Amino acid sequence: MRIGFRMSIVLVLAAVWLLSSCGDMFETHPYDVNFKGKKDINEQNIKEIEKRFSDKETLHIAFISDTHGWYSDMRDEIAHINKRQDIDFVVHCGDLTDTGTSKEYEWTLDILNDLRYPYVALIGNHDFLGTGNQAYSVLFGDMNFSFIVSRVKFICLNTNATEYDYMAAVPDFDYMEEVIAKDTEKFDRTIVIMHAPPYSDQFNNNVCKAFRRYLDFFPGLMFCVYGHNHNDVVSDIYGDGLLFYGIDCAEHRNYRILTLTPDGYEMEQVFF
Repeated sequence: MRIGFRMSIVLVLAAVWLLSSCGDMFETHPYDVNFKGKKDINEQNIKEIEKRFSDKETLHIAFISDTHGWYSDMRDEIAHINKRQDIDFVVHCGDLTDTGTSKEYEWTLDILNDLRYPYVALIGNHDFLGTGNQAYSVLFGDMNFSFIVSRVKFICLNTNATEYDYMAAVPDFDYMEEVIAKDTEKFDRTIVIMHAPPYSDQFNNNVCKAFRRYLDFFPGLMFCVYGHNHNDVVSDIYGDGLLFYGIDCAEHRNYRILTLTPDGYEMEQVFF
């Protein structure tokens, strides 16, 4: 009886240890979207940006992109931006993660949260992998969003059509029509930001010409900004004078600063 009793105790303890060990090993699925901490980051930061800079005549905006996988370079990039005294807010043009896992989002947020300045982040094609698009929605909010600062409307568009196998409205022309007509009394100029540019592998190139026509309806359209291609380039994609500014990846260790004034703007390439 004693041996049986002791054996039972050993088996029970072994079972408890095994279950607790398995719990540690499989506590979180790689694509779990039950995040702790801040949610709807873009919406919260946009409120701060609009409140702090709504009437500021000159804006200084840092544009970064494609930090996925290059966390050491990204830390250096954020540290370099933090050293500047003239930045108002930061825009990340997408590809926050490499494979869309929860852990990658957490690593990226850990670095972005070191910023001294408020920021917004677009979704990139890498951020869709697995359940990455769901994770983005939980953490950052809508994939299409806009905000107005100093009478300039910033339109941030999801242009990752390939991730939907071209079966979704990407880019979303209905959304574009909506923001064209919304709050027109509050802005005179427009800047359009996206991850994948027209005629890239991710864009729905069947609607490239229609997309360009829609852009004409934005009041005072100044230029467009994008990421994805991992290079710093200024191009007239449509050959009609509308400039598209490509933002480089973190690995190449440069980003851009937009200085926006009542009379125009300047774009500066910054190396770190």
